[in-house]
Amino acid sequence: MFRTFLLAAALALAGCSADEAPPSFANSDITGADYGRDFQLTDHTGAPRALADYRGKVVTLFFGYTQCPDVCPTSLATMSEVMRLLGPDADRLQVLFMTVDPERDTPELLSAYVPAFDPRFVGLFGTPAQTAEVAREFKIVYRKAGDTDGPNYTVDHSAGTYVFDPQGRLRLYVRHGAPAADIASDIKQLLAR
Repeated sequence: MFRTFLLAAALALAGCSADEAPPSFANSDITGADYGRDFQLTDHTGAPRALADYRGKVVTLFFGYTQCPDVCPTSLATMSEVMRLLGPDADRLQVLFMTVDPERDTPELLSAYVPAFDPRFVGLFGTPAQTAEVAREFKIVYRKAGDTDGPNYTVDHSAGTYVFDPQGRLRLYVRHGAPAADIASDIKQLLAR
């Protein structure tokens, strides 16, 4: 009888742990990171925004600039494909693009550029001081390069995307060039929890 009890208990525990197995993500799992907690910025319509405004949705946050010749448009195009792959679940994802070029990326420019990839995408901006503060919080590196004395400079910047779960917790880091199918799969796992 005692053996039967132990066997039943072991099977019950095995069942519990199987149900609560951690997700297996294609991208880097950074759950528990002590950075990337919040931001205070303005969206491309002029509304103040914080991460908490998007609770209930998975949020992706990419740092870039509108005059970027390659990495930024590629990343936004990839996220457009992710939206397509998610189908109806795409409405439970919020894609955010924060400029690291506040001198040139005006709200008007962001409102034309970011939603061109998908009308649900949101552009974020801040003052140079706010931009530097958010970059520190998210461990983002950026600096002007090229003709820094004129208006035709480029901006070297970190090229990954952060992913937050619907509770607002930082969960994933997506390296530039990750396949849209992998990103969509990871987002589906976060939406299912």
